[in-house]
Amino acid sequence: MSEFILDTITRYAGWAGLIVGVLAFLESMVVIGLFIPAIATMIAVGGLIGAGLIDPAPILVGALAGAILGDWLSYMLGRALGPAIYRHRWLKGHRLALARARLAFRRYGFISVLLGRFLGPLRATIPLVAGVLKMPQIPFQAANILSALLWIPALLAPGYFAGSEAMRWGFGVEHMLPIVVGLCLLPLGLGWIAVTMLNRPRQRACRQH
Repeated sequence: MSEFILDTITRYAGWAGLIVGVLAFLESMVVIGLFIPAIATMIAVGGLIGAGLIDPAPILVGALAGAILGDWLSYMLGRALGPAIYRHRWLKGHRLALARARLAFRRYGFISVLLGRFLGPLRATIPLVAGVLKMPQIPFQAANILSALLWIPALLAPGYFAGSEAMRWGFGVEHMLPIVVGLCLLPLGLGWIAVTMLNRPRQRACRQH
């Protein structure tokens, strides 16, 4: 899927900002964000920017708008529906993630919203929990906007520098798509390694019992 998105962005560069904005929006939405490969794709998009294949301004604007709107909508859903939303059938398989988000929010409040965007499953659940627990609008939006301003450049930067270096070393445009696809797959591979290593102690414990 990521390869298709990257190919579409390079083919239709004029729509790149809108495409990336939709990705960032879906990545930030409750539940949906757990299934959208926006992070890996955003890193790869940074590579396209670094290579000079797409204009960075629409990407930044679209990504920031999508990320802010996604968290805001999740927050408003939580605020409108209250604790009853935790029992929705779409969230049945994500009760552990919601429990962790509630715990993080009760402990850290504003900071959990600010940093939750960087913390995997919390990214798609913290805004919802903040809404359910009636966090005031102004502090929420301040944390939402500030976190987006930090998150988007942080995602684009690794790919941007890699793309810039690739072009500096003489890689042609025809080589850039495989390179950015590699950048896209890198965080997924690292995530798989991390999960495998974390599961090993559990597997050993199960065998001992």
